[in-house]
Amino acid sequence: MYEQSPMCASSASFPGYDLIGDVHGCGATLVHLLNLLGYRLTEGCYRHPEGRKVIFVGDIIDRGPRIREALNLVRAMVDSGEAEIVMGNHEYNMLAFSTPGRPGSGRDHLRAHTERHSRIVRETLEQFAGHADEWADHLRWFQQIPLALEKDGLRVVHACWDPQLMPRFLARYPDARIDADFLHASVEPGSFEFHVMDRCTRGCHMPLPPGVRIHSGDGFTRNSFRVHFWAENPQTYGDVVFQPDNLPGDLEDQPISDEDREALCFYGPDEPHLFVGHYWCEGFPAVVRPNITCVDYSAVKFGRLVAYRYDGEATLSAKRFVWVDVQGEERPPIDELAAEGDSAP
Repeated sequence: MYEQSPMCASSASFPGYDLIGDVHGCGATLVHLLNLLGYRLTEGCYRHPEGRKVIFVGDIIDRGPRIREALNLVRAMVDSGEAEIVMGNHEYNMLAFSTPGRPGSGRDHLRAHTERHSRIVRETLEQFAGHADEWADHLRWFQQIPLALEKDGLRVVHACWDPQLMPRFLARYPDARIDADFLHASVEPGSFEFHVMDRCTRGCHMPLPPGVRIHSGDGFTRNSFRVHFWAENPQTYGDVVFQPDNLPGDLEDQPISDEDREALCFYGPDEPHLFVGHYWCEGFPAVVRPNITCVDYSAVKFGRLVAYRYDGEATLSAKRFVWVDVQGEERPPIDELAAEGDSAP
């Protein structure tokens, strides 16, 4: 599953990175994957004996059975300098769900407490019941998570790096961390902040024709579909669709309108290597383009929790993926997995 790169950089300045996909509360599987990658629980967090670092692509919370364990593990690694993280749409949504609107805004909370929104966050809030202070501290920490990272020849964002939008955002927020004003403005459709947050954490979407809906595998009904951002001149829906749910009927052959094409962005082949999560990929991990890969393989839907071992290679390769198949209800227990002593590949 993993091939050592001849360009491997083992110096202190570039120890190598393990980019891990959407965890979504699969805490036991995360421990298993870290052990497989050679990380060991030392002084309260997972560390690699050769100094490698993890980069999480966001979406640590919601949906899964061990959200609290997963979040505490990830935060311990980040706070200790053993990992970095970018914000996922689920961390952002939770921030907005938990933040009251400002006086005069007309909002009780930045994200309305509808039945749909409440359903998404239910598992997280239930698993932190009885840990109010701990949860409040995590919410403060969420706002400190950057929307993107760029270092050592790679870029990381949860859903989409828009080459036209990101320079404008980073000129205003050089560390890619938002503040309270940005958060409040990000829920106003049409604002710069809304556009940045939408692209970074939710990616590009294309509306379905009027009256057409997708009944997704996660139980929600949608009137749009997720699209990728590396087709240079897409002509049909099938040229850009990037999600596990099939389009209804023969919609893959549906021509893209000029208006919808204008709303897309394009990440070119000469841009730096880019890692994303978010897209619920299925099957065996694969590189989508020589400079782009997705590490989200539907772990919480009993898919795979995936890592890509990046050592500075010029071209991304499927041989550098490592993964754990998620079994049943995340067996065995997390305390047993934490004690495992498997050697690294």
